[in-house]
Amino acid sequence: MILDFDWVDAFADAPFGGNGCAVVHGGAALPEAVCTAFVRETSLVECTFTGPSEKADLRVRYFLADREIPFAGHPTIATVAALVHRDLVSGDTLMLETGAGLVPVKVEGDLITMTQQVPSFGPRVPAELVAAVGGLDPSDILGEPQVVSTGLPFCIAVVKDRTTLDALRLDPEALERFRGRLGDTTQTPMEPFWVTLGGGTEEGDTYSRLLLAPPSPPEDPFTGSASGAMAAYLWAEGLLDGPKFIAEQGHGMGRPGRAQIEVLGPPDAITGVRVAGKGQIVMSGQVHLPEQGAYR
Repeated sequence: MILDFDWVDAFADAPFGGNGCAVVHGGAALPEAVCTAFVRETSLVECTFTGPSEKADLRVRYFLADREIPFAGHPTIATVAALVHRDLVSGDTLMLETGAGLVPVKVEGDLITMTQQVPSFGPRVPAELVAAVGGLDPSDILGEPQVVSTGLPFCIAVVKDRTTLDALRLDPEALERFRGRLGDTTQTPMEPFWVTLGGGTEEGDTYSRLLLAPPSPPEDPFTGSASGAMAAYLWAEGLLDGPKFIAEQGHGMGRPGRAQIEVLGPPDAITGVRVAGKGQIVMSGQVHLPEQGAYR
């Protein structure tokens, strides 16, 4: 089965920045085993597979190296950038069907804006449990970490400064304890999303990191879904001066990424989060994928 693909760097102002995603056009009907094998082949964190939708303009499926997830931010930006590149977007708006629901998208020049779901605020998590995952002391975390989702759940943890953020090291055993404490691992949040106030550059307002467990790469260069959840948490906790800000991530990896974020609604009644960024086409071609088979 031969399908077209585009490799896109999302939330990047130039190629080789932000977070890469391979968009496989017309691949939504492929079996999960083929899709996850493709992600492992690329060594990317996530890839998307598109197809027709009866509810929206397009259906998008999101895959990690080991499973499907309902939604992801940087792959959404990458998918729309790929569609624009192939002249598959008519007008400046479109609706995407995802596993987390419908996601409206607006295209203004090279800026792509997605409106993520109304945030769901989950349980507070003890600082000592979260700190151990990153090899930190509980005193390095400000306030109470909390599980928040705008389509994909993350435990948001605010650390005291950039030095602390740079010192993070993933402890796999502590991550398993973290997941076990929060319940069934199929329903628990992704790895903790760490953020500090103050950007990676003078233009940024926040700077974040997401350390990943195998079989994914060790760190995510830019995390759009977690940035939406983080924005909702910071706004609700009164840690932002206003609802609009610049989120930065990936600079320490040599892959600088930037998003323009706007939280919709007051802190106690958030109605959604707009996350905007650019997508840079790095390569295009064809993939040769079997429709079925055994994969590990």
